[in-house]
Amino acid sequence: MSTTTFLVRKNQLGDTRLQTAEAAALADGQIRIHVDSFALTANNITYAAFGDAMNYWQFFPTAEDGWGIIPVWGFGTVLQSLHPGVAVGERIYGYFPMASEAVLSPARLDSSGFYDAAPHRRELHPVYNQYLRCNTDPFYTASSEAVQALLRPLFITSFLIDDFLADNDFFGAAGGAMLLSSASSKTAYGTAFQLAQRPGIEVIGLTSPANVAFCESLGCYSRVLTYDQLDQVAADRASIYIDFAGNAKLRHAIHSRFVNLAYSCAIGGTHVGELGGGKDLPGPRATLFFAPAQIKKRSADWGREGLGQRLVEAWQAFRTRVAQGPTPWLQVQRHQGDAGVAAAYQQVLAGKGDPRTGHILGF
Repeated sequence: MSTTTFLVRKNQLGDTRLQTAEAAALADGQIRIHVDSFALTANNITYAAFGDAMNYWQFFPTAEDGWGIIPVWGFGTVLQSLHPGVAVGERIYGYFPMASEAVLSPARLDSSGFYDAAPHRRELHPVYNQYLRCNTDPFYTASSEAVQALLRPLFITSFLIDDFLADNDFFGAAGGAMLLSSASSKTAYGTAFQLAQRPGIEVIGLTSPANVAFCESLGCYSRVLTYDQLDQVAADRASIYIDFAGNAKLRHAIHSRFVNLAYSCAIGGTHVGELGGGKDLPGPRATLFFAPAQIKKRSADWGREGLGQRLVEAWQAFRTRVAQGPTPWLQVQRHQGDAGVAAAYQQVLAGKGDPRTGHILGF
């Protein structure tokens, strides 16, 4: 049996290659999962762009210096099991390598799933190490697998961004303007969907001219502006910048213009070619948002079950809205095989595809 893995050069994300190798034999307690399908979004490009800073390359390390495997969210089927608690044929949702299979070391098993206890993952955040059994997962429906792979991890981040800001009383900017860059990205519009439910807040989407119509069609932004229309928002307006683009020039322009910028929340790096640091910025320091930290806080506040219930309720409302109407927010496009995966990756990396399209891949 052979495996196929998609490798990316860490310092040149457009440089990729496929690696084929014989599948390694399992050790006692391990399982082998066939990665049936996985989503590829701007979020995965963010994993690569921040791979060293946020340890994303460490989840599925390679033996080749300078090359990495991008983690993806998707579904797999257990092909082989040397663990008594996991049965062959079980369907699993979780964090997989961009590859045809994954070898995991299940631990802390219960009816909902398990954690991967591979030695190299023990120091990494448990949110990414958890694998869920589809037959007991309250998020799961067979008909919505593609939407779940594409939007569930992103929407959880969206939910947590909104919750983090509300938990901090919007840093004194309640009733002000929330400025969201890369407004057509899935994590951004999920965040806008949540923020729009809070009274008195103006949710302003910032995007390229080509994506204005799409963002306006969503109905979750109070208004949509292009990146060169910042002057249409009063400079003294109390505001928060929620940065999904990572564009250093845009960040500096926003920090320079808005004298009452209460908080600058750095989320992602969809503008790969314009990434930059946050040094010497006017106003507040640009602070990287780390979703697992808010999960930990809310698990303590509400309990694991309380957090889970809130997430499921919010997800169900969002999933329903995404699929509504003659022009749903999301249209799934599938890519299969080596060439299909490689082409889809380059399209997502370039960031020039239709924002309504969600890419589902598989080897």
